Amino acid sequence: MQGGGADLEKQVLQTTDAIRTLMTAVEKVVVGQRYMVERLIIGLLTGGHVLLEGVPGLAKTLTVNTLSRAIKAKFSRIQFTPDLLPADLVGTLIFNPRDGVFTARKGPVFANIVLADEINRAPAKVQSALLEAMQERRVTLGDTTYDLDDPFLVLATQNPIEQEGTYPLPEAQVDRFMLKLRVTYPTKAEERQIVDRMATSQPGARVDAVVDLDHIREARRVTDSIRLDDRIKDYIVEVVHATRSPKDHGLEISRLIEFGASPRASINLAMASKAYAVLQGRSYVIPADVKAIGMDVLRHRVIASYEAQAEQVTSEDIVQKIFDRVPVP
Repeated sequence: MQGGGADLEKQVLQTTDAIRTLMTAVEKVVVGQRYMVERLIIGLLTGGHVLLEGVPGLAKTLTVNTLSRAIKAKFSRIQFTPDLLPADLVGTLIFNPRDGVFTARKGPVFANIVLADEINRAPAKVQSALLEAMQERRVTLGDTTYDLDDPFLVLATQNPIEQEGTYPLPEAQVDRFMLKLRVTYPTKAEERQIVDRMATSQPGARVDAVVDLDHIREARRVTDSIRLDDRIKDYIVEVVHATRSPKDHGLEISRLIEFGASPRASINLAMASKAYAVLQGRSYVIPADVKAIGMDVLRHRVIASYEAQAEQVTSEDIVQKIFDRVPVP
């Protein structure tokens, strides 16, 4: 399988170098968590929003904050709480009695990178306001519609263990996130390095901006140009179709699946695979790229049935069975 020409090869290598510079800047502060950093950059390259799930203390907020500092971009952090209102996110109209007119006061969602911290702590109407902005990439205040900044990326965090005082996101809303990441504990060696670096009252390492928004826009253009062979497209469709009709692929797991992935999953998997190829310095996608990013695209879109839950079979187990079964081109 060949790349898309010498010019594209050169552009991909330049983009990959810029990404590695960005990752090096982030890793001056964040120890380990290479998986999370790579997936956040894939979100940047594709414009796909990312949901991070993990227990407290795994540097989710620190990583997002550090990444935004390494990019010369507008960043806002919204701490989701039960008393948050939609206007606290998108903004509102303020009446000026002197002029007798309403003026728009834009909310924190008007930024390039928006960190929605503990998104499942706010009620459904607030989550819906954010998710509508994610989907439409615009906000209406009064009679005026405002386009959100470009690029616009939402990185949301949620805690998987606390249930009290939380409002879990419905599956239809979770589906708007391109990737859902399971953030895990660092290794023992990484944790030892964390103690060396962080166990102090002094401020941590300072991160300077190493790329700007023009670099991100150019990187997105290059990502869109990555070659996706017809056989890889067919493979992606087969994998996603297997989540809806596993019997067609020789899998006797229909009873374990309540709902399979929608066509949005196929689109997201194709885009994420292109971005993963860029991270590897390639101008074309190979099946290994699809497999590497596939779990993050599908884990929140394949809904396990009650029977599966009773047997302690997770959506990740189901997705893995599908990848093991569907023939690789």
